[in-house]
Amino acid sequence: MTVLHSAPRWSSNEGVKDALAASLGAMLVSADEEHGEILLTVARDSVADALRLLRDEHEYQQLMDIAGVDYPQRAERFDVCYCLLSVTKNHRVIVKTSTDEATPVPTVTTLWPNAGWYEREVYDMFGVLFSGNSDLRRILTDYGFQGHPFRKDFPLTGYVELRYSEEDKRVVYEPVQLAQDLRQFDFMSPWEGADYVLPGDEKAVVPPANPAPAPVATPKTTEKPADTGAGEKANAEAAKAVPPADSTKDAPAAPEPTEDRPARKPRKKKTDGEGA
Repeated sequence: MTVLHSAPRWSSNEGVKDALAASLGAMLVSADEEHGEILLTVARDSVADALRLLRDEHEYQQLMDIAGVDYPQRAERFDVCYCLLSVTKNHRVIVKTSTDEATPVPTVTTLWPNAGWYEREVYDMFGVLFSGNSDLRRILTDYGFQGHPFRKDFPLTGYVELRYSEEDKRVVYEPVQLAQDLRQFDFMSPWEGADYVLPGDEKAVVPPANPAPAPVATPKTTEKPADTGAGEKANAEAAKAVPPADSTKDAPAAPEPTEDRPARKPRKKKTDGEGA
């Protein structure tokens, strides 16, 4: 049975950016089209109103995800990106705003209830605050976790490590102790090479090769028997011609043939009455 749907299989971005930019008005900071997607940057205080307008007037009904991006070199180091989907137009847009560690972003849980979990994830991983979220707590890390793992300045090894203590009969947290000399994070490309020598690298040093011997000024030749140094008797024996070897002489004889096995007597054929 053929199922008809109003949404097109493929939708174009032609005219979408200009239409949305005109509708957002003063709430819009910039509108771009990058990598085949419409990217709308809105003011932080107007993010809830901008998303409500896109939902109600432009049919972007679903909030698919909220993602965070960290740019430590900026004053407002975090970008909060809202990924919207229109099921009637089969089209997607990304709305983003920026903030810092202390300034909260208005919550959009009043527009989409599923935004509560998305905002908790961005808070847990990046430390971005959302004003109006009544349940803003960690969702991926443990209760006693310190820091926010997706920040660029968060150490790769973390601050604490956990293990099960047989003495306390529970999981305990301890500060990370890097006892290995190999744990040096200098962010250098391995193809460029490091300025220091790691333990064990000295074994890979190839020792210098021995110098080649100096060439002989006058090569030694044996143009006459006196140059061999073997003596007259040895020279006389070496001058004798060696007869070719006879391949048939003293060759081992072929083994005697084995006795043939006597032929077996043919079996007696069964008649129709036998074996019944």
